Amino acid sequence: MHSRKLSAAALTIAGSDSCGGAGIQADLKTFAAQGVYGASVITALTAQNTLGVQSISQTQPEMVAAQLRCVLRDLPVRAIKTGMLGSSKTIAAVRKGLQECIAADIPLVMDPVMVATSGAALADDETVAAMRELISQAALVTPNTLELARLTGVAVESIGQMREAGNQLLAWGCRAVLLKGGHLPGRQVTDLLLSSAGERQWTRPRLAGEFHGTGCTLSAAIAAGLARRLSLAESTDQAIEYLARAMAAAALPAAGKLLLLDHGA
Repeated sequence: MHSRKLSAAALTIAGSDSCGGAGIQADLKTFAAQGVYGASVITALTAQNTLGVQSISQTQPEMVAAQLRCVLRDLPVRAIKTGMLGSSKTIAAVRKGLQECIAADIPLVMDPVMVATSGAALADDETVAAMRELISQAALVTPNTLELARLTGVAVESIGQMREAGNQLLAWGCRAVLLKGGHLPGRQVTDLLLSSAGERQWTRPRLAGEFHGTGCTLSAAIAAGLARRLSLAESTDQAIEYLARAMAAAALPAAGKLLLLDHGA
């Protein structure tokens, strides 16, 4: 009998989504689709579906820290992403647990999850303040415009304001920011990648309706690319393309609607 080592793993630190479209479940599916072994640290259990979040049960910070230690002591983690963290105490435990990873230049992709697609609040003011401190450890932060406005206190109602607020996040110490423009009005959606290397822009036609778990899927796909030793630009390119294909093929559940599956009956 022989053993084979994993060449690379990606770790998600996030909440569990009982309907499988977002959170831990979406991240692990995305890691697998991108050819990367996925591990997880669960920060909260949620009872939710595409119609909304019904209930949340936070994981004790000590248990979050224990999960994180176990994974990092064993697996060859090459990239980490965070999603719903849930509380300032959990964020403090995650920051402490990631200190050696950041020192070893294992990239952290931070998806600052604060509000579910359904509108349910997932972060209070104290948690948001702790998120601002975590930003300094991130290789990439991926806020939508609602999250960006909450983090910075700057109104974000245009691409120009989105850029202004994103530069504020860079000033707080992260290496790059991917600004998602899906909440801005218009027939097209524009995303911006800001870093010391300059700015990149992606523009695509807006698809009708809303989708559940797009932010989780995008940030997980970027983390998977980084785990495969792609550059940030390459990881972002392939992640945006992956998400666009998934949305166009209805591989992500529609938000706020019950799904009717046609099995050929």
